[in-house]
Amino acid sequence: MNRATPHLRHFAKRLIVFETQVNKSSPANFPVPDKLRPQLTAFTGNAGFQALLTRALALARVEVPWLRAVHVKADGSLEGLTEIQAQLPPAELLEGKVVLLAQLLGLLVAFIGENLTLRLVREVWSKVPLDDLAFDNRNHHEN
Repeated sequence: MNRATPHLRHFAKRLIVFETQVNKSSPANFPVPDKLRPQLTAFTGNAGFQALLTRALALARVEVPWLRAVHVKADGSLEGLTEIQAQLPPAELLEGKVVLLAQLLGLLVAFIGENLTLRLVREVWSKVPLDDLAFDNRNHHEN
């Protein structure tokens, strides 16, 4: 089973909380993947972004079963999240988002490396402190 590492979960949660509090995004929304999309499509194209998010979602579903109701549309956006959020407690919804984002970040670290992943994130969230962040991509895909 591929589980998101604690470091990636912490990082993902930090980005989600920042986006919710500082940028005044609704907790029900999940704009983080959309905000990463321009940077990622520059490297991978639209199909590559969709494939990365689809794979991250498949990995996250192992840890968070309710994510089975969520799908990646052809344009790379998430479908089904809005419908299911009314059925979930906020903490459970947040945990699913954290795991999904942690899996996406883990795939990025595996494919393009830690430094480039951090650079992409800093382009989008320049005010999020990242100095204490340490990825451990050797353990990201443990069984």
